[in-house]
Amino acid sequence: MTIRAANPPLAIAFMLTATAFIAGTMLVAKSLGTDALGPTLHPLQISHGRFLFAFAAIASAAAVLRPKISRPHLGLHIGRTVFGWGGVTLMFAAVAYIPLSDATAISFLNPVFCMLLAIPLLGERVGPWRWLAAFMALGGALILLRPGPESFQLAGLLALGAAVIMGMELIFIKKLADREPPFQILLVNNALGVCIASLAVIPVWMMPTPAQWGALATLGCLMAMAQACFVNAVARADASFITPFSYVTLIFATLYDLLIFDVWPDQISILGAVIILTGASLLAWRERRAVA
Repeated sequence: MTIRAANPPLAIAFMLTATAFIAGTMLVAKSLGTDALGPTLHPLQISHGRFLFAFAAIASAAAVLRPKISRPHLGLHIGRTVFGWGGVTLMFAAVAYIPLSDATAISFLNPVFCMLLAIPLLGERVGPWRWLAAFMALGGALILLRPGPESFQLAGLLALGAAVIMGMELIFIKKLADREPPFQILLVNNALGVCIASLAVIPVWMMPTPAQWGALATLGCLMAMAQACFVNAVARADASFITPFSYVTLIFATLYDLLIFDVWPDQISILGAVIILTGASLLAWRERRAVA
């Protein structure tokens, strides 16, 4: 595997581009999960399109670049893909009912749940600052869920469940990152994802409209480009340095929601998002201190 020279400014540019693409996937999923482009598609069909077209894009790149493929650890790949597919399917279900900004903010709990899961699964020790960061982020998520009889967002639980599942996915990614090159991880993940999603979508599949086919293809390509930008970002800077820039996704998600769906974040959404971002930033800061 080629080792990239450290280039923090270029890494930031790649990460910011990735955040725009990731927020774009949420926007497209919201369009497909509502009646904006035709009859509402089931979240399982949206995630199937995501994996199908992302795999097509990544496989095309592999045919051109011809990267060296070592023997993959299928057990870790299957675990990572199952949790990744489950998490993204729940997230696609959530964005159809709640603002993109709320769903995106809740998704930033991924590293928090990864930290909590790493205690029993990886034997990692967690200090008081990390616990504080976790409680802050979880408190922000509770605010976004609006725990009241009239304002409680049930769909927010879908986003919260997605964050938990994708936190588990991060555990597998951590294990794979030490074993295999990034491009191979992406290729195998999306290949397995197509297989899993194709089986899961059979009971709910319906013929998309031409506009929905285009949106599904766009969704997959945006995800593939986001993954490629993310891989290039972490290859050029320490993960603890570059990860906080991923929070710009929230800005793009809010902007897309405003421009496309005319949805303005209310005070509760802003408060919850700020608390989650503060907790996630504190966790990222402690991670950076730990590796310094």
